[in-house]
Amino acid sequence: MAKVLLVEDDTSLGASLEKYLKNEGQGVTWAKNLNEAKSLLKDVYQVIILDWMLPDGQGIDLLRELRQKHDQTPVVMLTAKTELIDKVLGLESGANDYLTKPFEPRELLARIRVQERQFQLQGSSGQNEKVGGQKVGLSESEQKGLIALNGITMDLVRREVHYKGQLIELTKMEFDLLHLLLEYPNRAFSREELLNKVWGYENYPTTRTVDTHVLQLRQKIYEDLIETVRGIGYRLRKVDFAGGNS
Repeated sequence: MAKVLLVEDDTSLGASLEKYLKNEGQGVTWAKNLNEAKSLLKDVYQVIILDWMLPDGQGIDLLRELRQKHDQTPVVMLTAKTELIDKVLGLESGANDYLTKPFEPRELLARIRVQERQFQLQGSSGQNEKVGGQKVGLSESEQKGLIALNGITMDLVRREVHYKGQLIELTKMEFDLLHLLLEYPNRAFSREELLNKVWGYENYPTTRTVDTHVLQLRQKIYEDLIETVRGIGYRLRKVDFAGGNS
C-alpha cells in the first residue's frame, strides 16, 4: 500500500479525499496545515498532495524547501488558482503535477498513480532509500537532482533540460517522458507502457499521443535521440558523440 501525505486545510474536502483515497487502497495521512505537514515529513511518502493556500503559509514554500533539500518525493499541487503564471510558478518550483479546484477525486487518484509508478521505478533500483534525508546509492550529480546523458542535462529540481549547453523548452509531458527514457537508456518501452507510466492511462483508446510527444522531442533535441523499435515502441539510445552508439 502506497503512503500519501495529504496537506489540505479545507476539512470537508480533506475528509472526502481521505475517505475516497483510502477506499482506493492508498495509505493516507492527512495534515491540515504546514506545521503539521513538516512534523509528518520525518516519514517517507510516495506522493505528497499539497494545497497551495494554507492557514499558516503557502504550500509552494514547503515545496521549495523540500526541493532545496534534494527531496524528490513527487508533489501534486492543489489550488483554486487558475492563472497560467501560477501554474508555471508551481511547476518551476518543482511540482510534478498540478490540479485546479474543483476536480473529481478519481482524476486526483489517476495523477497519484502516475507519480507512484515513477516512484516505484526509481525505488526498484534502490534510488529512493533514504538515510538522514539523502538518497543512498546515487552519484553526486544524481543526489543534486541531475541526469546527464547524450549531451542532455536534466535538472529534476528546476525541471529544466539543457542540450549541449542550450536550454530546451519542454512541456510537462515531454519532460516526464524524457525523464523516464533517460533513466532507462537502451530499454525498449511499448507505447502502452509509456502511456501507463507517464500519463497514467491503463486502457487508453489510442497510443498516438506517445508518437506525437516522441516526434516533438526529436524536433527539439535531435532526430535520432529516441529510436523506434519495430513491433514494440521506443527506446533512448546511449550515444557516444565521439564515435557513435555506445
